[in-house]
Amino acid sequence: MRTVVLGPNSEVEALIERRRALGQDRFDEVWEGEYHMSPGPSGPHAFVDGEMVGLLRPLARAAGLHVSTGFNLGAGPDDFRVPDGGCHRERPGGIWAPTAAIVWEILSPGDETYAKFDFYAAHGVEEIIVADPGTRTVRCFRLAAPPGNYTESETSDLLGIGAAHLAAEIDWP
Repeated sequence: MRTVVLGPNSEVEALIERRRALGQDRFDEVWEGEYHMSPGPSGPHAFVDGEMVGLLRPLARAAGLHVSTGFNLGAGPDDFRVPDGGCHRERPGGIWAPTAAIVWEILSPGDETYAKFDFYAAHGVEEIIVADPGTRTVRCFRLAAPPGNYTESETSDLLGIGAAHLAAEIDWP
């Protein structure tokens, strides 16, 4: 369900502050000043995310990259996204990571994964890996030249693994 509340609303602001105080806002995002309140991951989503960390960490290390779980990608609190994980050329420090070499997203019903692609391109993310627990598939996307959009690829060039091979290695729920 999508809910849009226009204008200032003290009840919504109190809800956001309560979520923040309780640590329930970990996956919330701000899209050009518009607050997107996301629930925590479902069981299948969380399980596949854990699989991705385990499978991608050795490949990332071999490529000189550093793996992280979800992080704030963007320049600050008014416009950022939270991918499920990423591979970084340098270890992120602070609250905001301006870019990543790779981000991965795990699909959940009704999520906004593909709507994030333009933002990722604008921030120089070189590759996106999308895992779908519902279809047990993995798709890889490469930033096109000139930058600005992504083209689907059979492999992650940065990690040297094919999407089909990665999908076969995941112990799907």
